[in-house]
Amino acid sequence: MMAIRINTRKMSGGVCMKIMRRFCGTSVGRKYIMALSGSALALFLVVHLLGNTSIFFGARAFNSYAAHLHGLGPLVTMAEVVLLLIFLVHIGFGATLFLRNSLARPARYEVNRSSGGRTLGSRTMFYSGLLILGLLVFHLVTVHFANHPGQISALIRNEFASLPVSFLYLVGLAALGLHLSHGLWSLWQSLGVNHPLYDLTLERGALLGAVVIAGVFMVIPVLGLVWDGFLR
Repeated sequence: MMAIRINTRKMSGGVCMKIMRRFCGTSVGRKYIMALSGSALALFLVVHLLGNTSIFFGARAFNSYAAHLHGLGPLVTMAEVVLLLIFLVHIGFGATLFLRNSLARPARYEVNRSSGGRTLGSRTMFYSGLLILGLLVFHLVTVHFANHPGQISALIRNEFASLPVSFLYLVGLAALGLHLSHGLWSLWQSLGVNHPLYDLTLERGALLGAVVIAGVFMVIPVLGLVWDGFLR
């Protein structure tokens, strides 16, 4: 009986893996995975943005926010691991879609030319994604994993006092806004939330959300450059 149960579990596990592989191999499956992983990352951006608004209230508020995060201990580590996995999935499927579209370039050109619906955000998704990835790696190396014996507010203040560093952040955050402008819109499309009556509203809402998220983030390095009271 035990052997039968083990074999049954192996068979059911194998069937589930086959179903998952087939689902991930379809265009619909890839779109759903991109939509779900993208929505999770967008949610993280909103939460991260809300936390970073403590910067606008001075060094004490920002240091208190950072200390609260560090106080969560293993929960933060678990969240970071989950985020990393989601990010890798999003990158992997995004790169796969880009390569597939590149290989089908003649057919894609005909579709794009006739549809007239292409935007700057949709045309540059892969390249804006690379810029975002570059900014993320730079941020992790210079801030998240940096060895700073002092307070985090001093580290951020010194970082954004540098024109090259602030410029790098502004370029990466502009790419983030461009990426989100199409990503948030295509999220609704992938989930089947579309109708001629409210498509324009959803598209404008996605653009507004992208501008707000990227814009608020961009205010931080700008303040670091021009305001002497930044994080004091």
